[in-house]
Amino acid sequence: MNGFTGRRGFALAGTLAALALAGTAAADPAPPFAQLLRRAAETPRVTALEADVAQAEGLAAQGGVRPNPTISVYGENFGGSSPYGGFARTETTLQLNQPIELGGKRAARIAAGRAGIAAAQASGHAGRLAYAYDLARAYGAAEVAIGRIALAQDEVEESTAVLSVARALVSAGKEARLRQLQAETEVDAMQAMLEQAKAESVAALAHLSALAGSETSWTALSESLLDRLDARPRTGPLDPMQEAGYRAAEARREAAAQRVVVERTRAVPDLNAQIGVRRLEADNATALVAGVSLPLHVFDRNRGNIAAAQAELRAAEARAAAARLEAQAQTRAAQGLVDATDRRAAAAKRTMATAEETYRLARVAYEAGKSPLIELLNARHGLGAARGVVLDAAAARLEARATLARLSGTTITGEPVQ
Repeated sequence: MNGFTGRRGFALAGTLAALALAGTAAADPAPPFAQLLRRAAETPRVTALEADVAQAEGLAAQGGVRPNPTISVYGENFGGSSPYGGFARTETTLQLNQPIELGGKRAARIAAGRAGIAAAQASGHAGRLAYAYDLARAYGAAEVAIGRIALAQDEVEESTAVLSVARALVSAGKEARLRQLQAETEVDAMQAMLEQAKAESVAALAHLSALAGSETSWTALSESLLDRLDARPRTGPLDPMQEAGYRAAEARREAAAQRVVVERTRAVPDLNAQIGVRRLEADNATALVAGVSLPLHVFDRNRGNIAAAQAELRAAEARAAAARLEAQAQTRAAQGLVDATDRRAAAAKRTMATAEETYRLARVAYEAGKSPLIELLNARHGLGAARGVVLDAAAARLEARATLARLSGTTITGEPVQ
């Protein structure tokens, strides 16, 4: 009996259904992809993005605060030599000091704070899109890894069936002992491939669990994400200037420009207005005192901070330019790559159908004693390679769709990311 012809309807969804740890009661499947996305706000990665926005909002609020006044009390002309030996001639002053910012410092800080919030929000949006992209890739990688277990299991079953036929032919004297040894070697090799596939599946599921913020590693998937790629994504022409990464880089450039303005205003000296009341004990009288102080910016003119802010701005401008070029390149390639991977997946399915039929005919011929074992082994290797090609094509297809979704500002399943 041909062990594979019963699996002629091989599909990734069937692979997942068969490999959710074979229905084991202890299986702990990952939630559906859409559910993981809805829980994204609970993950450390997205929580950090939200904290960055909250930090920017706090800094912006602080930037609009005016300087605090100070109150000072001091006495003069007491505790000295005659006639100031006691407190009879003491002059006590209660004084209020208020810094007065000049040069538009507060307005510059407010503008920089707003720019910082915009930059944090743009970076947060880009970060959430990147998280959705990475989550889709991790989910797909786990599914492909599980699919490779199914592939390896089928290979083990097929090679075991071939070994049984080879043993029967050797016992009947129709094949040399060497053919049985070759078949046994194939079984051992396929068993090793199965164990490796299982280990890679564990690693892929552990990575998905960590990315989704799960304390425990999942052992299976509850849905097939690859099967959902048959639906064509609804996207119009992509505008590289609207790509989230470029917009975040532009927002950071604007925030850096505003910080240059802030540092330049700090070079302007501030006034310090003073007004108070003085008590003159010798005359039993009270009088007002007032004054203004202005620091002399002889040594510290904030030049170092200005230079540092300008360098930061140049770096931000360079990164924005690089992000623009990258966005243009990616948007030009994205749709073409999706089309190419769709054609690759279709070709892979045709290849597997051909390999399936080739293996069936080779097995029939071998069991009838009309062809040597080597031809059957070659046909089986071709079928295994074709199955691997289907999985590789599905992985490449998911990668292309995830990239297109990120550039479009959506998840791989089409939901917008705010």
